[in-house]
Amino acid sequence: MPQGQLAQKPANLSFEQAAAVPISGFAALQALRDTGGVQPGQQVVVIGASGGVGSFAVQLAKAFGAQVTGVCSTKSVEMVRSIGADHVIDYTQEDFTRTGQRYDLILEMAGNRSLSHLRRALTPKGTLVLVGGSGGRWFMGIGRTLRAVVVSPFVGQRLRSFFSKPKREDLVVLQELLEAGKVTPVIDRTFSLSETAEAIGYVGERSTQGKTVITV
Repeated sequence: MPQGQLAQKPANLSFEQAAAVPISGFAALQALRDTGGVQPGQQVVVIGASGGVGSFAVQLAKAFGAQVTGVCSTKSVEMVRSIGADHVIDYTQEDFTRTGQRYDLILEMAGNRSLSHLRRALTPKGTLVLVGGSGGRWFMGIGRTLRAVVVSPFVGQRLRSFFSKPKREDLVVLQELLEAGKVTPVIDRTFSLSETAEAIGYVGERSTQGKTVITV
C-alpha cells in the first residue's frame, strides 16, 4: 500500500471497525458526494441500505443533511433504522417505486429493478447512481449500467454509473466523520484468519448486515 494512501486510524475505533471502513466507505462517500451531488434537505433513497456500502451511505447522507429512506429486507429494518434512516422500506412488503414518493437522489447498490421503475421514483431533475455493476440479468448488471449511460443525455434526470477509487483525502474525510461520531461501521460478524474460507462463503450468501471482518 503506497504511503500516500494511508491515514491515521480513528482513535475511537477498534482495529476491526477501522478495517471495515475503506472500500465500502470510499464507495458510499464518492457516490453520494461526487457522483450524486447530495445536498442538505434532499430526499435520498439508499437501495441495499443494510449492506457494506449501504450502511455507510445511510449515515453519510444523514451527515450531509439529507432526509434518508433505506430500502432493505425484513430482518434488517431495525438495523437500518438504528443507523439513522428517517424512513425504512421493507422491499419484501412494499415497492418504493410505487409509493408516489419522488426522490432527488437514488443510490442503487442491490436489486434488479429496471431503469424505468427507478426513474419513476426520481424527481424530474433527480439523479440515479448505480454503484458498481450489481443488479440486472446480464453481465452482473453491466447491461443496465450501459443503458443508463446511453439514456441519460436524452432525459432530464441524471443517470450515472459509478466505481470508487481509493483516495487519501477521502480517507481523511471519513476519519473526521468517524471521530465525530457521525458515522459508525456496522460489523455483522468477525472470523479468524483460519476461517477465511468460511467467511467468504458467508459473504457470498448476500444476506449480511454491514461488513464481515477477518481478525489476525
